[in-house]
Amino acid sequence: MEFDFARAVGLLVAIVAVGTIGLASADFMATDTVFMMVLPSMAVFAAVSFLIGMKHGEYRTGA
Repeated sequence: MEFDFARAVGLLVAIVAVGTIGLASADFMATDTVFMMVLPSMAVFAAVSFLIGMKHGEYRTGA
């Protein structure tokens, strides 16, 4: 399966959304804590990991 940029970012957004919805609905912590602290940190970590993975993939292919 080949991923283009839009499909990969969409999948990443879906994973972050499912994690956020799961934490918000599980009453594990307060909802405002999830949306004010956990969601931004998940989004930043996902973006950094995505960029590092993309650069590593470019390195592996020799592009």
